[in-house]
Amino acid sequence: MTNFLFFIFLPGGSEWIIILFAIILLFGGRKIPELMRGLGKGIREFNAAKDNIRDELETGMRNDDKRDAASSK
Repeated sequence: MTNFLFFIFLPGGSEWIIILFAIILLFGGRKIPELMRGLGKGIREFNAAKDNIRDELETGMRNDDKRDAASSK
């Protein structure tokens, strides 16, 4: 049921055109590449931080497994 409600509120084709037109009006044609560049940089930084946390968790789990294996001998 929640999936159905989620898809009700997603914009369709004509809504995306209206949204893009509003963005162009608000920011102008010159600011959009700068805005997209900043958005891309933010996404890259988020993914780098996510990968860093994942690597730290996996390293910690491996260290725990090694410590458990050494203590059981």
